[in-house]
Amino acid sequence: MKLSVIVPVYNEKNTIQEILNRVQKMQLADEIVIVDDGSSDGTRELLKTYVGKEPFRVIFHERNQGKGAAIRTGLRSVRGDVILIQDADLEYDPREYPNLLKPIQEGVADVVYGSRFLGAPRRPILFWNMVANKILTLVTNILYNNILTDMETGYKVFRREVIEGIPLRARRFDFEPEFTAKILKRKVRIFEVPIAFYPRDYSEGKKIKMKDAFEAMWALIKYRFVD
Repeated sequence: MKLSVIVPVYNEKNTIQEILNRVQKMQLADEIVIVDDGSSDGTRELLKTYVGKEPFRVIFHERNQGKGAAIRTGLRSVRGDVILIQDADLEYDPREYPNLLKPIQEGVADVVYGSRFLGAPRRPILFWNMVANKILTLVTNILYNNILTDMETGYKVFRREVIEGIPLRARRFDFEPEFTAKILKRKVRIFEVPIAFYPRDYSEGKKIKMKDAFEAMWALIKYRFVD
């Protein structure tokens, strides 16, 4: 199986080179598709040094459109059989790739979620963010009759054919609930594995806000009844 890693990026000049180095060091990705979502802090200039260098492919949005839009751009460009989404900060560790890929390689899953709430090490900060995540995951399980532990995780890995024919419209952080809702409605085989998590706080550049939790809630409800 060929692995494509999508890296959506927006204003991450302090972490982008390190995370790309970590991804490449794993030597598992056949291609690393970086989508810069209109960065204005110097990230774009750093990414230009990766243009034309294998296994990197760099795509630039002329203006900021949101994480979901960047992921959708990446999805239209990837060539691999399996797709993994990697945030551009250092909250998620590429050393988790072997564990994330294993259920797909063994044929027991078509989609794998890296769960931050299954007992692996994590940095204990941002209590209310955790509460919001737990509530959104609970609502997901109620609406879609499932037992996920971490719907909002940024580590989602899936076979390419899983998303073929699924309309994705998310532009911001509502990508997570939309993707989850639509694969659950299609009864796709999902597996969760524990992952270590190193969250940053807002002073370190964390972007997701409380209003995004309300947008995620609306997406879960909306996609329960429409596609």
